[in-house]
Parts: sequence; C-alpha cells; structure tokens
Amino acid sequence: MITSQKTREVRGAKEPAFFSRQISEAQRFYLRLNGPWTEGFNVVCGGSEHCASNYRVARDDFPYVGLEFVAAGEGSLTMNGQTFSLMTGAIFAYGPGVAHDLRCRPEKPMTKYFVDFAGSQVLRRMVRPCPRPGEIVQSSAPEQIAEIFEHLINASRRDTPFRERMCRTICDYLLLRIAESAVPLGTIGTIPFDTFQRCRQWIEHHYRDVQSLEQIATECRVDESYMCRLFKRYAHQSPWQYILQLKMRDAAQRLQESSTARVADVAYALGFSDPFQFSRTFRRVYGISPRSFMRLQKRSG
Repeated sequence: MITSQKTREVRGAKEPAFFSRQISEAQRFYLRLNGPWTEGFNVVCGGSEHCASNYRVARDDFPYVGLEFVAAGEGSLTMNGQTFSLMTGAIFAYGPGVAHDLRCRPEKPMTKYFVDFAGSQVLRRMVRPCPRPGEIVQSSAPEQIAEIFEHLINASRRDTPFRERMCRTICDYLLLRIAESAVPLGTIGTIPFDTFQRCRQWIEHHYRDVQSLEQIATECRVDESYMCRLFKRYAHQSPWQYILQLKMRDAAQRLQESSTARVADVAYALGFSDPFQFSRTFRRVYGISPRSFMRLQKRSG
C-alpha cells in the first residue's frame, strides 16, 4: 500500500514514492512534480506498468489529477466507496479528495498506463464523456488509446526544450480520443454494443450509397429509432452525422489526390444527387468550398 508522497532515489534521480513497487516491469517518466506550473494544463508524470499479482495501491488523497487506462488483465477499483471490476479498456480518474483502492486479480495481473496532471485548466481539458476524478468509463478503441500512451512515453524521453509542450499536446489528443471512444463500463461484449458495431461496420462499407436511415436499419435488421439511440450512446452523434463525416473525409481525399477532379463528379460518386448540396455540406464541415479547397491544394503542391 502506498501512502507517502515523498520521493526516493532511483538510478540517480528522484522518483515519486507514489509509484508502486509491486510491478514486474515499468516505463515511467516525470517532468515537473512541483509547482508553480507555468501553464494551466501540465503533464506531471506518467508511464506504463506491468503489475505483479499482489499489486495494490490505496490512497485517501492524491495531489494531482490522475488518469489510468487498463490495457490488459483484470482487477478491481474501489473509488469513493463504490467498487468496479476492471477489464481491458477501463479508464478511470482520481484526484485530490478522491479516495481510491486499486488491486490486481492475481491470476490475471493488469498491464496499465497512467498520466498525472496539474494546473487550473485540467478539468476543462477532460471533455465529456472523458472521465473526471471519481468517474470510470470504458474505451471502445483500447488499442488506439494504448498507442497514444506509447507516443506520450516516447515524447517524454526527448531531451529538448519542447518535451513538456509535446507531452501536453499528446495528452490533449489523448483526452479527446478517450472522450470520442468512451462507453459505459461493461458495455463491450453486450448485445446493444454488438448491434451498434454491426450497424457502424455496415455504414463504413456502404456509406457512399446510403440514401436513408431506413435503408441501414433494414440491412442491419434493427429498428431505426433504436439504431439512432445506439449511435447517440456509443458514437455521441447520429447515424447520419457519422455518414456525412465519412463522406466528407472521402471527398477531401478525392479532391486532394486529383488535380483534374470535378466537384460534380465527386458529389455523384458519394451519393449526392445535387452538387450544390454537396458543396454546402463540404463548406459546413471544412469552412471552405470544394473549389477553394482544390485551389489551396494546388498552391501547396
């Protein structure tokens, strides 16, 4: 159990004592453990840990806002008197005044990533539904979250004046990706989430030809209103917003790759019957017309 906030000597450097010793392997970094911090959003420390079977961390308090992500294995978390089962993709946050008790399941020790923040703007960066201290969610894209954490660890090793700024930028992206992929804990593997995944995958393969939500519902054998509720819950947007997002991404790529592309041809290829409607949608998403976008690409080329 770790209770002290003092530091201990590790390989000639000061390592915080709140780092657990009940691990089999770890990659840890620490940037700026004590204030005053010059920014409103600061990365204090972080890393990855392969927990030992007897891993346990229990604290009544913590000086920073901590965020942890379970990449593999299982465990349990008691936070503010409520106990949660931890599994791959679980993401939780704690901070000052948030009591927490974290343990491994001995037969399936966890591999997890963590990062600690300080500053007046931290909570504003944790946009919903990213968890705030005392909250827990699950990511529907755990492999991508782990990849971003690896980028953060690599950036922390760079011995340049830009290291802290790079880590802040990566963490901004990390928090947004967590928010984008967040679902309620225990969602993955349930019938509603599997239904959502089936609908989303069908859309990804057929978005160019989709004419209506009824078409999607029929092809995916699901009620249309139920499908819309699933997208609001798990994708934080409507099915049609998701379709337009895919179409506009496709449109930008087509206009960028071909210097001779015609706006009307791109519009028809993506299922728009009216090129003017396509142009209005493109402008709403990217802030400029398709023709202006093409002129920018030519100048940058």
